[in-house]
Amino acid sequence: MNKHVQNRKSRIGFFKSGMKGLMMGSFTEHKTGPPQKRVDEISKVMFELDQLKRQSERLDMINQLHGRLAGVLSISGMIEAYSVWLMPIVEHELIGLNNYSKKKKYLFCSGHGPSRRRAIAFAERVIEHGDAKHQGIIASDGQLGHKWVFDSLEDTSILLIFNKDRKTFPAEIEVVNDSLNVFAESLQRGVEYEDLFEQASTDPLTGLFNRRVFEDRVTRMMNGSDRYGSPLTMLSLDLDFFKQINDNLGHQRGDEVLQSVARVLNSAVRSTDLLVRMGGDEFLLVLDNTDKEQARILAERLVKRIEGLEVWATDDIKLGASIGLAEVCKKESLRSWLDRTDDLLYHAKVEGRSRVAVDYSTG
Repeated sequence: MNKHVQNRKSRIGFFKSGMKGLMMGSFTEHKTGPPQKRVDEISKVMFELDQLKRQSERLDMINQLHGRLAGVLSISGMIEAYSVWLMPIVEHELIGLNNYSKKKKYLFCSGHGPSRRRAIAFAERVIEHGDAKHQGIIASDGQLGHKWVFDSLEDTSILLIFNKDRKTFPAEIEVVNDSLNVFAESLQRGVEYEDLFEQASTDPLTGLFNRRVFEDRVTRMMNGSDRYGSPLTMLSLDLDFFKQINDNLGHQRGDEVLQSVARVLNSAVRSTDLLVRMGGDEFLLVLDNTDKEQARILAERLVKRIEGLEVWATDDIKLGASIGLAEVCKKESLRSWLDRTDDLLYHAKVEGRSRVAVDYSTG
């Protein structure tokens, strides 16, 4: 064999042998050595990236909550803003806030119909009979609630009500826990604002809200009714023969009568309703998630209870109440709704007083 050819074959054989050794070595390292370590490191990096992504998403959600709450001053407005923010993340039926020491509660429910009434009734039972310091899960009559107590707000708790078949997951509870710190800061601002607001918005004689609160809240109630398709009904109430009570029995007795009427009205409303003294002996009651037939039953009961106060100006002139009642129409303006309700009140007076006039021409 040619010497050059033999040397070439020897070099090729050596090259193949070397490559085989390298390949075998690489295969062995992949099974037991550094390549497996690299796989573990990549897995660790991927896990950390996933954690960073989750943290980033959570921070983004919290920033969105900050934005929603930043421009809101009232506590009821804050609860609504918090519920709207939370709904896509943790689906719920109702959010309730309760301050035991101040005896104040606020409820915001996005549902309507029987489920809404059940959720509100359940929340009110929990608030009325619950322990201010207790937090956790509450279940009753097919309703499920989660209650958190704010450390930074004395005797204040928040309650989330879920559908009876709804299960909550640890990740959802964690989102709520994270968000409550932000919510608490805003609520503290709301409490301070509300103390000042109440001084300017509460009728000093009866303790009811005044016209200023009506103008602030009624538009939001109308927007909510339009958004969720739930009925909203207004009652305009005016006392019968109140002038004669003042003239014959004196203004001090007249003030006492107004206070008694306010107590009657206040005992009939729910936390989601709006009751105001508009001035003099005129009151407005806006009933949330209530149609005109349901409102008529309540209105007739109020007429009887005010008659039952047995206040007589003379032997034949007795205190009574006339009520005009109208359910808001879709896209109706506040001015139109007020005018319709006031016209009905006028008809109740003309037709003999101590009665309820209902608008059946719409809806």
